[in-house]
Amino acid sequence: MTARLATARLLAAASLLALSLAACQDGSGINGPSARSLAPIAPQTVALMQSKGMQPSDPILIRTFKKEAEMEIWKRGSDGRYALMKTYPICRWSGQLGPKTREGDRQAPEGFYTITPGLMNPNSSYYLSFDTGFPNAVDRANGRTGKYLMVHGTCSSAGCFAMTDATIAEIYAVARDAFIGGQRSFQFQSYPFRMTAENMAKFRNDPNIAFWQNLKEGSDYFEALHEEPKVGQCGTKYVFGGADAAAGSCKPRVDPLVAEKSARDTHAVADLVAKGTPAVRVVYQDGGQNPVFRPQNASAFASLGGTETVLPYDAKEYGRHNLGDVSRPETLAAGPQEIELAPKGQPTMLAGAEPAAATRAAKAGGKGHGREPAAPTTPTTLMANRADPGAQVETTAALPDKPARIAVADADGDASSYQKLFGQLFAKDKPAPAAPAAPAVAAAVVPAAAPEPAKVAHAAETVAPKAARAHAVKTAKVEGKGESKADAKAEKPALRKGEPEGRKP
Repeated sequence: MTARLATARLLAAASLLALSLAACQDGSGINGPSARSLAPIAPQTVALMQSKGMQPSDPILIRTFKKEAEMEIWKRGSDGRYALMKTYPICRWSGQLGPKTREGDRQAPEGFYTITPGLMNPNSSYYLSFDTGFPNAVDRANGRTGKYLMVHGTCSSAGCFAMTDATIAEIYAVARDAFIGGQRSFQFQSYPFRMTAENMAKFRNDPNIAFWQNLKEGSDYFEALHEEPKVGQCGTKYVFGGADAAAGSCKPRVDPLVAEKSARDTHAVADLVAKGTPAVRVVYQDGGQNPVFRPQNASAFASLGGTETVLPYDAKEYGRHNLGDVSRPETLAAGPQEIELAPKGQPTMLAGAEPAAATRAAKAGGKGHGREPAAPTTPTTLMANRADPGAQVETTAALPDKPARIAVADADGDASSYQKLFGQLFAKDKPAPAAPAAPAVAAAVVPAAAPEPAKVAHAAETVAPKAARAHAVKTAKVEGKGESKADAKAEKPALRKGEPEGRKP
């Protein structure tokens, strides 16, 4: 009888909470919350919690990682420390590694966000959802704009983290029961990748590295103490720690265990660099997807950290999930490219994917280009002849399962220069058909100190802005500014208020 009474009270509380959320989020709430928003946590998940000494009402914290396409739910015990409950594969995220900066850039946010009951949407057009709360105070201080950046169902993203319907149903239920248990808000931590020494060494020359090092401070706090870091703002940066950080101190006290972990990782990064770990940047056509949803690509997990990766989830289980309308599936086919960033002044090669005619047009100032050519899915072209920028050396090979690597010059932390040089590698409506294979020719490597490379880079830069503007007009314009026909087909149905960026409420 006691168990039944407790269950009845839980359902009543869930119903009241869902009704209040529906009233906050969209007009469809007048008919009450959806039945799916009231569904109990699956018995097997409850059993998993119990096996780890957790209760459905215990507070939660969520962490997400773009490159690995994984999302974690952590639960807090009576001692105030968090333990990992479960890891979920992300079905789709869009854009590139790096923070969201403006409306319409298709970027999923990176940072630390606070999720309150008012950000939960039980009547989502994308099954169920919650808003990440972007932009937060740090985002606004950096001039970042956007809205309705969600975690939701249906494998379609225009700046959101898209899970399958079955996965968001479980995540939503776990969050709902934590709110019912008394948690007023939970922290949502969003990272470009797992903040390991290996990744920090690999991405050390990426234009976003300063921002990522700031995020790592919060990650170090959580991983060293398994406590939720208090998050504050100091100018355009995050500060992490205890009450002093929450109060906005620019120099909060650093726990000795956190300082020890940070120092240990810094030493490990230096050691990896000394051993020759290449500096890279990973470029996507338009975001990624956990390989578990593409079982035909058996070697895809190698890109997540090694060929012997042990998955924290059952690949067969998620392989059976209904994905719904997958957004821009053609951009997922090629996978990411790893671009090596050589130190300035060292022998380098400039990366490109334009045909010879496009290269000659770039030399002439970009005349005759109405739009940027689509990124290739099979051939990779290297412009390595510094003596004659108009000449082109091509190497053509089948795309490997692991991310392709192309050596390029370091851009001294200028994010825009990467967009100019590699604009053709970023998101496209549809990639162009692969060009016929050309005989492989060895690329000559010439020191970057020669005067001609500057002209090559400048010529490439003159094309990219025009191409980017043409692409911006044609590509889906998020935040209610309209969308392309391709996106309209890929990311239906129309959304209601509180839905992912890219549609009118």
